[in-house]
Amino acid sequence: MDVSAGILGIKAEVEQNKVKHLRLWIFECRDPSHAAFKLALGAAALLSLAHVLANLVGGCMCVCSQEEFQRSSANKQLSLFCLLLTWVVLAIGLSMLVIGMLSNNKSRASCGFTHHHFLSIGGIGCFVHALFSVAYYVTATSDEGK
Repeated sequence: MDVSAGILGIKAEVEQNKVKHLRLWIFECRDPSHAAFKLALGAAALLSLAHVLANLVGGCMCVCSQEEFQRSSANKQLSLFCLLLTWVVLAIGLSMLVIGMLSNNKSRASCGFTHHHFLSIGGIGCFVHALFSVAYYVTATSDEGK
């Protein structure tokens, strides 16, 4: 799902670049792209769903104190680190997709500061989220049999 979300985010950037725009230094005037809006919305939904599923499949991580964390196995520490990174990447990737999506939501042309590839950065964030989610799942489930 993360890979699909990444592809949708990059396709949304391509669709956004197809609309008419005028650029003067750091200011830009352009028409919104409904296709880019729909693709970004799909990417954001898939990224959110993938994050929820990764957390459910990986299991519940409960570390209540620093001492408990230091006593835990290396796999548990690594899985907690990967879980933390999935949350960070989710926050960054989802915010980039939402910013790009909202810039294409308007019914009229918008002028302002240039939007520097928010949709493609969000799409790349989806791929990074996939890597950390897989790492989280592998490390979280490798400790279960012990």
